[in-house]
Amino acid sequence: MVMQAIRVAQHVGSCHSKGMENAVKHQVAVVIVAAGRGERAGLADGPKQYRMMGGQSVLACTVSQFQRCAAIDCIQVVIHADDVDHYNTALTDWDKVLPPTIGGRTRQESVRAGLNALEAHTPESVLIHDAARPFVSQNLIERTVMALHTDPGVLPALPVVNTLKRSSKGDFVEGTVDRCQLHAAQTPQGFHFKPILAAHQQAEALGQTEMTDDSAIAEWAEIPVRLIEGDAKNKKLTTAQDLNEAQMAMETPIVDVRVGHGYDTHQLVPGDHVWLCGHRIEHNATLSGHSDADVGLHALTDALLSAIADGDIGSHFPPSDEQWKGARSDIFLKHAVSRVGQCGGTITHMDVTLICEQPKIGPHRDAMRAAIAAISGVVVERISVKATTNERMGFIGREEGIVALATATVVMRGTL
Repeated sequence: MVMQAIRVAQHVGSCHSKGMENAVKHQVAVVIVAAGRGERAGLADGPKQYRMMGGQSVLACTVSQFQRCAAIDCIQVVIHADDVDHYNTALTDWDKVLPPTIGGRTRQESVRAGLNALEAHTPESVLIHDAARPFVSQNLIERTVMALHTDPGVLPALPVVNTLKRSSKGDFVEGTVDRCQLHAAQTPQGFHFKPILAAHQQAEALGQTEMTDDSAIAEWAEIPVRLIEGDAKNKKLTTAQDLNEAQMAMETPIVDVRVGHGYDTHQLVPGDHVWLCGHRIEHNATLSGHSDADVGLHALTDALLSAIADGDIGSHFPPSDEQWKGARSDIFLKHAVSRVGQCGGTITHMDVTLICEQPKIGPHRDAMRAAIAAISGVVVERISVKATTNERMGFIGREEGIVALATATVVMRGTL
């Protein structure tokens, strides 16, 4: 019954199939383990993977790194049975993300659940990553995938640089540990899929359930694991202090600010209303178009897609596709907002200018701003709608059509 409550993403991507008969074979899959309780980080505000950081959850930050990577075909998130609502809030419309699966009591059990869920998709390789490592880089992901071309197991790790002391009771030093052969393991750890799945299943059958990472299971199953250089920034968020420091880092001023522009125009034809910026206005004409012809939302959709260099409204929703005939333009704007989030962006401002002689926009401006806010999830204080006439000149002046200009400002995580 738990799984019935989980929202399945509406957008179909490379990781979804249109029925079992059209199942797609994925080359590289990812298991993201997000079923832990995070006791060391404190539970007052919920599990650490759902804590907010830089405007989105830790889990969303982590998933977005794999979502953006061209080397990754699909993503399987493993969650706790109690976290369905948290998950549905954190992730929506991620085209590489499969429906989540429920984890177990230990990390090992949760990874096995994720691998079992992926078995039907028959990936050739799999990366296994902790949800609490949101700063994993594209470079590390790509290097791990590349290493799997020649090795059945890959472990990113960093040499231990601190002097290590041994103490059985924790009060007096009993000796110094030679660190020259020691490495600190990170994730994502990569494996050829079938061997690591078989190793997990065999470990379960033999009662080996307490191994703390997947390279340990690979060692136990005699799967060779190659060390590659890890990344010092790929830190695991374990304690409340880790979370606070990560939040402060995400709040550091970011220089990668994008501004996108959009333009749209539609002809006015006989009718009784127009849709403008998600708001219906009674009028003596209507806008002609394949969808509801909302020039305001169309221009704003293009502005958002422009900011992330992701094509335009026509490339995402071709007018030749009959499924969009008469569609509400809310769908287009929601999609663009989702794409911005998947690319690691935060929308900070949206502006629409409507150019028309009629209808008068002033009385409807606040309703339009509220409609855009409701569709996009951006607070209304960051949304501007204004209008001007064309001084009775041209096709606008003759009331033959309406034009919309839009600007969207998007802040990307990271720096230029």
